[in-house]
Amino acid sequence: MEYTLSKHAQDAIREREIRLEWVSEAMAHPTMTEDDPDDPELRHILRPIADFGYRVLRVIFNQTKNPPHVVTVYFDRTMKGKL
Repeated sequence: MEYTLSKHAQDAIREREIRLEWVSEAMAHPTMTEDDPDDPELRHILRPIADFGYRVLRVIFNQTKNPPHVVTVYFDRTMKGKL
């Protein structure tokens, strides 16, 4: 799936040592999706990452952009063991 990364997302990926293939996998095959509680343009994708102990990767992107524009990426500690 094609997408773009914001500067913040690029920095988060680098600083948090998140692999781009994990982001791509989550974007292409989300386990769960959620609407953003504050911004109707944003969508959240969640996917456990097997290579990282099944921690849940959260990818937040602007769904109104074509291609989708990822604004941030992080491992969501609150979702551990829930997916």
